[in-house]
Amino acid sequence: MSGTGARVSAVCVVGELLPLPGKRPATSGIDKRPVAGRVAVGELGLDGDVQVNKKHHGGEGQAVYAYAQADADHWAAELDRELPPGRFGENLRTEGLDLVGAVVGERWRIGTALFEVTAPRTPCANFARWWDVPDLVKRFARHGATGAYLRVLETGELGAGDAVQVVARPDHGITLGEQFLITTFQKHRVAELAPVLPYVPVKDRARLEQRIAARLR
Repeated sequence: MSGTGARVSAVCVVGELLPLPGKRPATSGIDKRPVAGRVAVGELGLDGDVQVNKKHHGGEGQAVYAYAQADADHWAAELDRELPPGRFGENLRTEGLDLVGAVVGERWRIGTALFEVTAPRTPCANFARWWDVPDLVKRFARHGATGAYLRVLETGELGAGDAVQVVARPDHGITLGEQFLITTFQKHRVAELAPVLPYVPVKDRARLEQRIAARLR
């Protein structure tokens, strides 16, 4: 199988660390900007990138974050502003790929690296502050196009223009959109997420296991 016509239109890493007055940690790496040329992909992300708050960002299951151009276009129209690559804090801006419909655990070959889709993004207050849209978190959640966190299965390199090939897809069929809907708005259905447990970030797996177990009692 493959993501026919799907590609990476931009590769982004942190531009500068943004100050967060009164917060801990005191800075954020949400400000991503496009870079030229080939970029090395390590086990924990792209060369030159930084995630400051390790509790909520980064790590093996959130090594890379992808956001779709079609979803960016929605917000550009909604907010009447330009939203160039990196503005969502994403590492990869993609085209021709439905990220809401991506199956949790599916694998993508991009350049010489291999990735696994692990989880939808949970929007945070720093995102709203950066855009200066106070109700952005609620609006972003309601819209449901949260992008895709990726695990690096094989290191390598990639660059803007590379094809995104979907090379494997689990049979369970649970999409990022469905996972986000259940965990955010339909928590009574959390037991339905048992098939995604092997794929979610390790740091989030125990909490999801506990929620599923509590629902099954």
